[in-house]
Parts: sequence; C-alpha cells; structure tokens
Amino acid sequence: MKETSRTSVNKTARSRKQQDITLLEAIEQIVSISEDSALDAGVMPKLKPWSSYLAQRYGITERQAIIFSICMERGPRRVDYNDLARHLGVTHIRALSYASDIDALVHRRLLRYRDVKDEDNFDVNQPVIRALKHNEVYDLPQRSELDCPALFEHLNMLFDDLCDDAITIHDLQGEVQMLFDENPQIGFVQHINNLHLHSSDLSLLLLFCHLLINKDDDDIRFGQIECVFPDKGAYNRAKGELRSGEHELIRRRLIEHRNADGIADTTRYQLTADAKRTLLGEMKIFDTEEKLSDVLAHETLTPKQLFYPQGIQHQVEELCRFFAPDEFRSIRERMQQRGFRQGFACLFYGGPGTGKTETVYQMARQTGRDIMVVDVPQIKSKWVGDSEKNIKALFDRYRDMVRRARLAPILLFNEADAIISTRKSGASNAVDKMENTIQNIILQEMESLDGILIATTNLEENLDTAFERRFLYKIRFDKPDASVRSKIWMQMIPELSANDAATLAASHEFSGGQIENIARKHAVHAVLHGESDHMLEDLLKYCATERLNASAQRVKVGF
Repeated sequence: MKETSRTSVNKTARSRKQQDITLLEAIEQIVSISEDSALDAGVMPKLKPWSSYLAQRYGITERQAIIFSICMERGPRRVDYNDLARHLGVTHIRALSYASDIDALVHRRLLRYRDVKDEDNFDVNQPVIRALKHNEVYDLPQRSELDCPALFEHLNMLFDDLCDDAITIHDLQGEVQMLFDENPQIGFVQHINNLHLHSSDLSLLLLFCHLLINKDDDDIRFGQIECVFPDKGAYNRAKGELRSGEHELIRRRLIEHRNADGIADTTRYQLTADAKRTLLGEMKIFDTEEKLSDVLAHETLTPKQLFYPQGIQHQVEELCRFFAPDEFRSIRERMQQRGFRQGFACLFYGGPGTGKTETVYQMARQTGRDIMVVDVPQIKSKWVGDSEKNIKALFDRYRDMVRRARLAPILLFNEADAIISTRKSGASNAVDKMENTIQNIILQEMESLDGILIATTNLEENLDTAFERRFLYKIRFDKPDASVRSKIWMQMIPELSANDAATLAASHEFSGGQIENIARKHAVHAVLHGESDHMLEDLLKYCATERLNASAQRVKVGF
C-alpha cells in the first residue's frame, strides 16, 4: 500500500469514535494496512487503532488480533503459514514465529486446527463468522455455575472437535477436567468423580453419555469410539476387552452389550439403565421407564387379615417366615456356601379374586420389604423394540433398589399372563418375535436374580415350561371353602352375625375379591340410605348381581 493511503487511513481511524467501528471494518483496515508490511516497527502505530479495538473486544493481544484478521481474509477456511507469509511479505520461517499466537487463538476458539496431527492448517470457527456478520463478539460459553444441560453443550462441542481432529484426546481430557473442577455442584460431575475411573475409561464413558444426550444414539458401534483412544494399539485392546465382557466399564455395569432377540451382540453397546438413571438423572431421560413400575413402601400398606384353605395357609406362612430378614439372610448364606443361586422366584397362581396380590402386599408389610410393582401392559409397548429396552430397564432398576435397600424389595409382576405364557414357536411376525424376546430376557434375568421375584397369574395352564422350572416356590390359590368364606364375610362386614355369614357362604361360592365387592356395595348403601333393617336380604340381592349372566361370554379379570 502507498504511504499516502496508509496515512489517510490512520487519520480516518483517529477521527472516528471507537464505538462507531464495526468488527468487520476493523478487520478490513488491519488487512489493508498490514499487507506486505512484515509487521515492522513503522507499521504498528498505524495498526494500533484497529488492532487494539479488536484485542479489547476479543480479550486477545494486538498481534493476535492482526493474525486473526489475516486468517479471516485468507480463509476463513484452509489457512496455513504460507498464507501468513504471502500476506505479510515475509519468509515461511518468519511466519512460523507466530505459532504461539495461533495456539492462543485456537485456545480462545477463534481458530481451530484442521487436523491436530498437522497444526500447519487452521480455520476460523464457524460460530465466530456467524457472530461477526451481526457485529457480535463470539464469547466462549460460560464455564462455571453450569447446570447439567449446559455441561453437555460443552461436551458436544469438545467431542465434535475431537471427531473432526481439531483437538487431541489429551486436549479433551484437560478441558473436561477444567469443566468438572469449575462445576462440582452438578450431580453428573459428582457421580463421575466418585467412579474414580482411569482417564481412558472415563473418556469412553463420557463419549457414551454424550452420544445418548447430544446425538440421541444409544446403539454404539466400534467405529464410533476409536476417537477416544490415543493410538491403534489402545483401541484394539479396548475392543478385545469389550467383546469378551472384561472391559472395566462392563464389569462395573456402566455399559453393556446390546441384545438382539435375547442374545448379546458383542459389536454393539449401550449405557446400562442403572448408569443412565444414576449418571443422567438430571437429564430426565428415564421419565418413560419410571411409568412402567411403581414402588410401594411397606409402611404404607394397609394391614388386612386374609383367610385361606388349610393347605394354602401353611404354604403362605412358611414363605412369609422365609422372607423374614434373619431367616432370609441365613438361607442366602447357606445357598452361597453350596454354590446355589441366591435369588428366589415365586409363582402365585389361581382364579381371580383369590387373594394372590393381597398376599404379596401382606407378606411385604409383615417382613418390612418394599414392593416394585410392574405394570405389565405398559411393558408391551406398541413400538417394536421398546419393549425389550423396557424389560431390561426394569430389571436394572430393581438391581439398583436391591443394592441400596437395607432389605431386598419384592419385584412383583402382577397378572403376568401376557409375558410368562407359552412362547411362540416359529415366530415370523414382529410382534411374536418381540414377545419371545421379552420372555428370553426375563428368563435370563431370573437366572441371575439377586432378590425376590413374585409373579401372579390367573391362567396357569398357559405357563411356559421354561418359566415353570425357574419358579422355586409355586402356590395355587383356590377359591375358599364354605368355612373360610364365612370368616371372610364376617371380616369384611363385622356387624354380620355368624348365622348370616354361614348362610351367605353356603349360598354363593364367591372368591375373597367378590365378597369384598359386595361388602363395599353394602357400605355405599349405608352411607346413602342409612343402615338397613334387612341386611341379609340386601346382601343376598347384591350376591345375585355380582356374577354376570352365566350365558354371557365371561372375561377373566384380576382381583
């Protein structure tokens, strides 16, 4: 540029107020003044009004502001040291002396290396260009006092740079450590720190979390994880450990093989449901799964006296004694000494209304065990593929409850006919395949169960033989005989005389659930119309309407 022109530009800069200068104007002036200048001492005062303005706005040095401006002009893509040398009119060796400025601009995220293996090439970051178009300074995202979603925005940026070879895995680990140090209040950070993982295992776990949250990807293949390993040897070692199930993250139940038709696929991986729930609870990714089950605290269960025929009474009492904390602990120790499985699966089967579910509730209340009640219809999601995830998530959640609870809770599959019935041979359509897969997963989980599982069913004749073998205790709940029915009538309606109770018991072979229905109708009538002088007569009328017309199609319903 001619000397007169540079002088004119300099005068223009001095005559304008800084607040009137746009960022692009400052860059344009720097580019114009610095061309062929070699940045010698004579040109620096002429650049100062513009370079100091940019330096102040971006928080960088004046020389870095000049280098950044040249990169914008020569790029903003695929800029190298030769571009700097040609613009300034200096040798390539002289241009390399600005490497520390390039590093600083990369750290400020105004530039990024195109490939960390070759730091001679760099780009202007796209967010920087977008901000410049609106005369806005691109600021580094806030690093402290973040919440969990904001932290994952940072992780998204870092992993994108890693996958684009803009940073090394070592750089990413350093950035993550600074983020964690500045945000100890985030639950995710606390959980990760408590794991005390080796840096390579930590990077892999963070990648899984990032892919799930930021990319909605929970089906991870080997090709997606190579970027977190410093070399091919470390990557190949990790692949071998993952395939064999010996990797640290698998052994600690943080990641797992995905399943296809109940069979583990050793080339595909996902976070375990336990890891998702524990590490990613703040991201609320488990809202859907939580609806599939409900936890009943034992102290909230209402005491209720139950009556059984003599044979059932003995079995129920024996099982309840077995679930008592001291007995249960002793039995588990004996099982462990003899190499037997330590989990216990029980089946309560029989007609509707015979007290199967209520028996579970009363056992839980008496032995101080909470109950995780599974909503079986919700498990069978209408979307093929979700059901398998749901059932594995439920068992993972139960394992987590067992691990944290003082006493192992009871896992209750109520009205489980839909998922423990005979498997379909030669299944060809998607629904049949899905149901078979669900059953295969449940069978596998029952083999490794560490706790108490109870399933109830009204249709025991449809029970698959593979399930039958896995239920250690099986109790058949028959309808009560006349003497038991009489006790139930008196327990449900205390004001009923023994003779009237015997009359009702003899006249109708009702289950406990049906008797309770009639007792409730009687209570409603008393509230609306007052106590009746003809209670037996009224109750017999209710009995007559309890059963549907015998000629109508009967549908089995649960208690």
